[in-house]
Amino acid sequence: MSHILVIGHGPAAHRLLQRLHDYGHPGPFTVLAAEPQPTHHRPLLTSVLAGRLGPDALRLPPPPGTQVEQGTVATAIDRARRVVHARRDGTSTTHPYDVLVLASGARPVVPVLPGATGQDGRLVPGVTTLRTTTDCDRITGGTAAVLGGGPLGVEAASALALRGTATTLVCAGPHPLHERLGDTCAGLLTERLERAGVTVLSGRTAVRRLPDRLLLDDGTAVRADTLVLCAGAEPDIQLARDAGLQVRTGIVVDNALRTDDTHIHAIGDCAEHAGRATAGYESALTQADILAAILTGREVTHRPTPAVLRLRTHVADVCCIGSPAAFKEPGIRTVGLADREGGRYARLALRDERIVAAVLLGLPEAVAAIGHLHRRAQPVPSDRLGLLLGIQSEPPAAGPEAHLDAVVCLCNNVPWRQLAEAWRIGARTVPALAKATRATTGCGGCSQQVEGLCTDWADAAERELEPMA
Repeated sequence: MSHILVIGHGPAAHRLLQRLHDYGHPGPFTVLAAEPQPTHHRPLLTSVLAGRLGPDALRLPPPPGTQVEQGTVATAIDRARRVVHARRDGTSTTHPYDVLVLASGARPVVPVLPGATGQDGRLVPGVTTLRTTTDCDRITGGTAAVLGGGPLGVEAASALALRGTATTLVCAGPHPLHERLGDTCAGLLTERLERAGVTVLSGRTAVRRLPDRLLLDDGTAVRADTLVLCAGAEPDIQLARDAGLQVRTGIVVDNALRTDDTHIHAIGDCAEHAGRATAGYESALTQADILAAILTGREVTHRPTPAVLRLRTHVADVCCIGSPAAFKEPGIRTVGLADREGGRYARLALRDERIVAAVLLGLPEAVAAIGHLHRRAQPVPSDRLGLLLGIQSEPPAAGPEAHLDAVVCLCNNVPWRQLAEAWRIGARTVPALAKATRATTGCGGCSQQVEGLCTDWADAAERELEPMA
């Protein structure tokens, strides 16, 4: 079999190698990992930030037969000789390949902000992005400002507040996630954040960072021992561009996730398929699964997966399916529910009685059912309110076993029963359960629930071992 060389060792690369091993590919596999630390389970990063998990709990060991070159930065691709040039600890190295997979991911966007970077362009102490467990270690002090109203900004701010840090979230829009959620739902999210201890400053722009505060355009000075930049990410395509591969927003790939060089593929955040850059963790893992199947001779093609966002935060259960633009398309009918007092909101975009897009907040029981209907393009039931509230239109299955089949991980269709069995035979941590069942390895939205199950089961086991009084 061919020698597969992978550039990058993020979640997409790890999943690819795992699936290649599962499919029986004998290798060899070599990974050039720029980071000095092993790869980690990124959906649980904010659990480290909140203090719920230690960094070691997130580490993902490489599959057997994989040689990971940590701290090795790829510098050039010689397509004619099928060799990648790299540097490690100041020493030049070369790495041949039969098949090259670019999984270089994305780089955090660093906004132009005086005081945030030094003369060399690097972030100064007290300023960090949030991409790795090392970044979590850089967040110190009793106050923090999070800049950015996207998903990562919301997750980071809520995690910092949970661990007791006085946290301010600064965003340019009317509310965090306003473009994805709309006025009403985004307003409810702001209320939830503020009740959880996050100060939300919307419609503001940062103009300067000082050692212990962040200055805003309206003259406000926000106390911040640490400034966390959550301004988005952009595909890392420079290596591919220098090699003469076709790039636009990302590295352009076809339905076989192949670039315009037949020996080179791209997956994950750095890839662009059908005119769209890869969006989200779940999409990246799906690409890894498809490419592993292709590289082991299976006849499959890649088709874009619908964008799915599920916030990984204790503040509110928020899920967005499909594109916000779908609500404005011709022929769309909207079904909604707004319960401000109860902190619940739902909006469905329907075409021919099928879900095209959805926005949900505070309705965890509905997420699995709506996601299931959307993925399979099935018509919604006549009882729309029951669907949104998670009320079954038919009597529930009889007996105490009924809840065991309740789906916990929507992305990978993992029920409570499967998680409980994995726990029983020894998977006693969230990463161990993720490895055994794939729960939390999609969008990561079920991470909090799986953490809760771990805690409940551990407490129950401890009570069983307590001696009788």
